[in-house]
Amino acid sequence: MSHNINSHDTYDDLKANFQQPAQKYGVNCWWWWLNGNVTKEAIRKDLEAMKLKNFQGAMIFDAGGHNQRGNKDIPSGPTFASKEWIELFSYALDEAKRLGLVMGFNIQSGWNLGGPCVTPQYSAKQLTYTERLVTGGKTISIQLDNPRKHNNFYKDIAVLAFPAEEENKTLKRISKLDLKMGYHELGGSAPDCRFLLEDEPQDKRAGNDKDIFTVNPKNVLNISNRMDDKGVLRWDAPKGKWNILRIGYTCTRSVVSTSSGKWQGSVLDYMSKDAFDFYWNTVVEPIFSAIGEEHLGTTLKFMETDSWECGGMNWTDSFADEFRDYCGYDLTAFLPIFAGHIIENMDVSNAFLADFRKTMGHLVAINHYARFAEYAHKYNMGIQPESAGPHAGPLDGIKNYGFSDIMMSEFWAPSPHRPKPENRFFIKQASSAAHIYGKRIVGAESFTTIGPHWNDELWHDQKPSFDHEICAGLNRVYLHTFTCSPKEQGLPGQEYFAGTHINPQVTWWSKSSPFFNYISRVQSLVQEGDFVADVLYYYGDHVPNVFPYKHSDPAGAMFGFDYDVTDETILLRLDVRNGEIVTPNKRKYKILVLPDHKVLSLAVLQKLENLISKGATVLGYKPEKAVSLVGREDGAKEFARLSEQIWGTAEDSVGQHVYGKGKVVWGMTAKEYLLSQNVRRDFSIQGNSSKDDYDYIHYTIGDTHIYFVSNQTELSRNVMADFRVCGMQPEIWNALDGSISEARAFRQADGITTIPLTLAPYGSVIIVFHKKISKKRQGDRQHNSLEYNTIQTLEGAWTVGFDTEWGGPGEVTFSELTDWTSHPDKGIKYYSGTAVYKKSFKTTFDKKTDKRYFLQLGDVKDVGIASIRLNGKDKGIVWTKPFRVEVTDDLTDGDNILEVEVVNSWYNRVAGDEMSATPQKYTKTNIVLGHDFRGAPLKDIPLEPSGLLGPVTISTGEESD
Repeated sequence: MSHNINSHDTYDDLKANFQQPAQKYGVNCWWWWLNGNVTKEAIRKDLEAMKLKNFQGAMIFDAGGHNQRGNKDIPSGPTFASKEWIELFSYALDEAKRLGLVMGFNIQSGWNLGGPCVTPQYSAKQLTYTERLVTGGKTISIQLDNPRKHNNFYKDIAVLAFPAEEENKTLKRISKLDLKMGYHELGGSAPDCRFLLEDEPQDKRAGNDKDIFTVNPKNVLNISNRMDDKGVLRWDAPKGKWNILRIGYTCTRSVVSTSSGKWQGSVLDYMSKDAFDFYWNTVVEPIFSAIGEEHLGTTLKFMETDSWECGGMNWTDSFADEFRDYCGYDLTAFLPIFAGHIIENMDVSNAFLADFRKTMGHLVAINHYARFAEYAHKYNMGIQPESAGPHAGPLDGIKNYGFSDIMMSEFWAPSPHRPKPENRFFIKQASSAAHIYGKRIVGAESFTTIGPHWNDELWHDQKPSFDHEICAGLNRVYLHTFTCSPKEQGLPGQEYFAGTHINPQVTWWSKSSPFFNYISRVQSLVQEGDFVADVLYYYGDHVPNVFPYKHSDPAGAMFGFDYDVTDETILLRLDVRNGEIVTPNKRKYKILVLPDHKVLSLAVLQKLENLISKGATVLGYKPEKAVSLVGREDGAKEFARLSEQIWGTAEDSVGQHVYGKGKVVWGMTAKEYLLSQNVRRDFSIQGNSSKDDYDYIHYTIGDTHIYFVSNQTELSRNVMADFRVCGMQPEIWNALDGSISEARAFRQADGITTIPLTLAPYGSVIIVFHKKISKKRQGDRQHNSLEYNTIQTLEGAWTVGFDTEWGGPGEVTFSELTDWTSHPDKGIKYYSGTAVYKKSFKTTFDKKTDKRYFLQLGDVKDVGIASIRLNGKDKGIVWTKPFRVEVTDDLTDGDNILEVEVVNSWYNRVAGDEMSATPQKYTKTNIVLGHDFRGAPLKDIPLEPSGLLGPVTISTGEESD
């Protein structure tokens, strides 16, 4: 797809917005109204603070969670959706309109839809049953046991009878049956759920506590009409032994998680359109009616629901009919599977269960998320639910995203709860959906953590996490969390149990603009660009189906090529033009890659036949089967015929087979295949063999190419970077300060531009190709960055001022730079806030007029933010390594006065107060640091190293020839 440049996004506009980002490219936030405890004063304060920091807007999110994992209670405010709450909500919209902020809100208190209004009729449902063995050959009149029920709700689905003779008994058990039936979520980090398609060795947990039978579906008798409304069965039973199965459904035990105050209750039935209608008309519509039409679709533009964290559910009132419509066959004869029995054989039983889960995913998509969008669009509003994981409920992620206006996901900063990348990063699926469906904004709940509070180091934790997900397709940050805290709650005030706390209460808020500006500058480019990828990966038709992080790379495209991921919904709508795969949104890919488990649906195989015959190249092993009963015997025969026709015998481990105008290839990765076809890598670092040390993303805007390049290591790196662009002048755009310069060092050859780059620890750079030049032109320098040489280290004593209002001792002398937490003075050891370092020094070198000079702070803890003044001149705020500023114009040969303001977080002062380290307490908060991330008590609270640690040096910066 080509993004047409108009008057708003010409190259000059891109430059202007990069250097001074427009508000529409600013960050957004999850604005927590914690336990409803907000005031008009606090609302106004927060919104004005957002405006001053160029926020795009905010998502109002009423929730609890303040007292989870060992933290303390806070006062209760108005209940969500009450008259008093709506008054505060209306006031927030009035203020947002005045300030020009775009607002959204979570249509629920807490994480999932539900609450006190949700009656059993509309709550989430699950299957329940009883069984009874009887001997036939006579009229049976028995009272059938009532299946287990919850919330005093139960409805029958069917009463079935099937043969229970000795020869029908089996020792086999369907493995992981509870998971295959959707009784539970399958983990919170986008797990690979394909194991549900197959059977495993007997699950030890299944046990042998009851007899399991293998049943011919033709012998399953529906005797529902033989049971009266009191549960008495009267049936003329044929001869033999029979198992009577009474199966129905009841409410799950799931309740709304992390909701505030009195907003407690059952989780809504996500598979029922009637349930969503009930919730909308009971909760959302009254809120809209109360606030009036003034803000709807103007100030209030988006609605949100959080990721699936409501456990399992596997039935709804209309399920049987919807299953028949969706899968094309009746499920009644297969219901004994839910009691553990095997219908026909293990393959057939697993195939039915796959169809069952796929139907659940379909109903969640069309009856919940599609319905949500339908209601929103009536008000000219959009939706941005986290509808695609990473918790693996009954979800087809890409399918659900098809109804979203903003593709919303999440990513985490490192914390004890989620320390590994595969548990922290989930953007790739959302960005792929945006690319495929033609949506511009890929948002994320950003910088989530569960663990120590206020201990985040921006350059080390937040920046590389943001950069990582920019490379996965993120283009709008929603800070998690920005908590509204009334002044009565003190400082740092009330906070959510999770997240990176970023709000006006944090110590470093006054110095936060450079951090926000960095994010906004990057977003100003990536929101406007069209993603470049060579590979489209199909991730199967199974449910749950939520894609993990980019570096899982199942297509084998990395490092050097990029990819999107898609599902069956989109694959069935693909086309081929000039040998390229084309989506309905006109996005093009060179190859389509299949999953490696050799399972496809018949519909997908039929579509592949069409695509390949028209010229597509498809990578993947010959499929062996469909795990589905759709089409039954005729479908299986057609599957085998098409597989043989398209792939041939496919006897070799590596090979290809031409079919029509296209071909199938197997036994190699996407990267290996593309290179074998002389397709140049889109981006590479010469000599690099790691998929993790560096990352990139490539966009185009008209004829302009934009590459974002990230160093994902703590080391400074000098690299030679290759870009698949030629005949265009490379430019270096620095998102830290908005500077733009033409690259002087580069080489062009064979369609590749090679640029030497210096990347700081966790550093990034944006390379823009816009102006056309001769493909024969070469750069006239060897390097694009300065070479820094230290010429003086500032040794000796410093005067350091600590604010006495926060327990500091005032002005003291440090004989050398040292960590505050090692200082014997408790007012310094437990200090939080800003300290001012002052030092007079003389240069030990003769300053040259033809040289440039730089001041470097070395190490700065714990947030890693400092502002610098030299000889009374403001040199700005530094927050990334190497904490360097240019001082050429202000450094003198005589006496110099250096002032450095260093800010650490609230952590040490809160810890000191919590441990009663000093007689007076200075902070007030619900957060308890004396617990680990699980909420278990800690023996000690380790302090966070803080202060200017140095060494502070002066360097020359020289250009190389």
